[in-house]
Amino acid sequence: MEESIFTKIIKGDIPCHKIYEDDKTIAFLDIHPLVAGHMLVVPKVQVDDFERLTAEDYQAVFATVHLLAKRLKAVTGARKSIIMVLGFDVPHAHVHILPGNSAHEFYEALENRDKTEEPDLIALAEMAKKLKV
Repeated sequence: MEESIFTKIIKGDIPCHKIYEDDKTIAFLDIHPLVAGHMLVVPKVQVDDFERLTAEDYQAVFATVHLLAKRLKAVTGARKSIIMVLGFDVPHAHVHILPGNSAHEFYEALENRDKTEEPDLIALAEMAKKLKV
């Protein structure tokens, strides 16, 4: 299998705005966030689908999600942490965590997302600094 963009980030070949890292997982900000604070939690082993992860890697991903979802709410003041497992864009299992205050706000952001726009690297760096664990 060809290395995914996430594997290249894990190896340090591509920079990211890292929030957290341990021996099994890494978390970083999405460069095209739906809302400020939108982050990804990625297992360090590259598999396309979650059911292909070992139980240990699966548990490590969701332990990191649990830790960072609480951190995201504390930093942003959001009512909820939105957790999404999609897996269509990158062939590497991952979880999206976003701060949210309403379903309407979330769906509006999803509808208006523009992945062609250049990332705001200054805003991403500032948010990463606030969220870093």
